[in-house]
Amino acid sequence: MGSPAFIARPDPDGGYTGVHLQYDSSPPNMVPLLLAAYRFRFGRDLEALSRYLVDDVVFAWEEIGTDLLDGSPPGLLQRLTGGEQWPSREMTGVVNLDGTPAERDVITQHSSEGHHWGYVLHPAGIEVISRQMDAHGPVISWDTDPRTHFSEAMALWMPGTPPPMSLPRDLPKLTPVPPAAPARTTTRPPRR
Repeated sequence: MGSPAFIARPDPDGGYTGVHLQYDSSPPNMVPLLLAAYRFRFGRDLEALSRYLVDDVVFAWEEIGTDLLDGSPPGLLQRLTGGEQWPSREMTGVVNLDGTPAERDVITQHSSEGHHWGYVLHPAGIEVISRQMDAHGPVISWDTDPRTHFSEAMALWMPGTPPPMSLPRDLPKLTPVPPAAPARTTTRPPRR
């Protein structure tokens, strides 16, 4: 379960800047969560998704959880996780050898060694970087159905090739859960 990865934003120079993710980071686990989060929880707002996953993290992610599926259609949680639920958790209490709090673990294309996978959140989709290839990887469009199956074989995630994925046949269309209506409030006239 401990397959370190990173989640990042693209930089204008073609690189990326991101944060460390410790657990459950292979494409079959991460890509469906990211696709569903973008589409449903964050309403296709890439900036909000990137802020949540990259910018607002104090140190690093321990694990990304099913809270990213909030607002998803009924049945998607069951399909992606077997119905299991767990929260996203940041790493906490990380200290240096001298006991001082550790600084944020910033990952770039120059400091990503030791990470098995990388997920760069581009406007066109998720670039999946296999550390075996140690380069850029294929991009999965944000319009890809989150129920798609993705390969875990690092050697298949090569730059310039289609992502290794397959969509099960005969799936019904995904429709989001409508947002809850705001509570109705009535104001009473003051008593006289």
